Amino acid sequence: MAITEAQKLSDLGGMLSPELAAPYFAEAKRQSVVQQLARQVPVGITGTNVPIVTSKPQASWTAEGGQKQTTQMEMGIKSMKPQKLTAIAVVSAEIVRANPAGYMELLVSEIGEAFGRAFDAATLHGTNTPFGSDNYIGATTKSVTLGTTAQNKGGLFGDINAGLKLLTAEKKKLTGFVFDNTAEPDFNAATDSNGRPLFIDNPNIDAAATIRGGKLLGRQFLMGDDVGSNSVAGFAGDWTKVLWGVTSGLSYDVSTESTVTINNKLVSLWEHNLVAIRAEAEYGFICADKDAFVKFAPVGG
Repeated sequence: MAITEAQKLSDLGGMLSPELAAPYFAEAKRQSVVQQLARQVPVGITGTNVPIVTSKPQASWTAEGGQKQTTQMEMGIKSMKPQKLTAIAVVSAEIVRANPAGYMELLVSEIGEAFGRAFDAATLHGTNTPFGSDNYIGATTKSVTLGTTAQNKGGLFGDINAGLKLLTAEKKKLTGFVFDNTAEPDFNAATDSNGRPLFIDNPNIDAAATIRGGKLLGRQFLMGDDVGSNSVAGFAGDWTKVLWGVTSGLSYDVSTESTVTINNKLVSLWEHNLVAIRAEAEYGFICADKDAFVKFAPVGG
């Protein structure tokens, strides 16, 4: 076939197939503590309705010839509508030329980290969230401040146990913890009421380097960057009440001629010999019961 025009990088824009998009979503999940603990459900581009069990069926003992008790399971429906998350990665044209067949793979980690952190900020703290004003874990009314329990009464173990008590008092479950990396020194030095290490490290956990995992009170425990805030060190609760999904498509555009904002300044890609890759994905999220969680304020918070 005769060549009528040289192919340009801008010709590469479009929709990645699910197979090619999978590494990007996998990397985003490895960078997100919420996605690792919460339950993933299928979601299409138009959204989906997710059934939520609100009342469980009950069984009863029945005497011989006696009337059997009737029961039912009550369910509610929550709508999960996917919202768009975007990121623009910029590399030099020299890097692209050095690996023209696979330069997109060089940006998997970069884009994945950006997606994972933005997702956690929205779903944990409600930061720039598109999912609803109270549809995030940090909207819980339950809170415990670390460092409030005296050392002779349990110290950090007592604080964590106080959070568990807030949940169990309302028949809520505790299935896992997420904390900011800044809280790690406090957990490394803490013991339970029997003098055993409170946090048990798991060096073989399959997670990114920015996320460390282990066990706390026998439950899964994850620590990551930017999990906390000035007023929150971490969260604990029933992660079966949190659902998320992502559409199968990831769209992207490649440009060498546009301008992008770098350090709050518009920069010409063409003038600086740069290549920009804009990635977009659509995520859905539901926190079915925000009060199934307790948030922990940092020591002295």
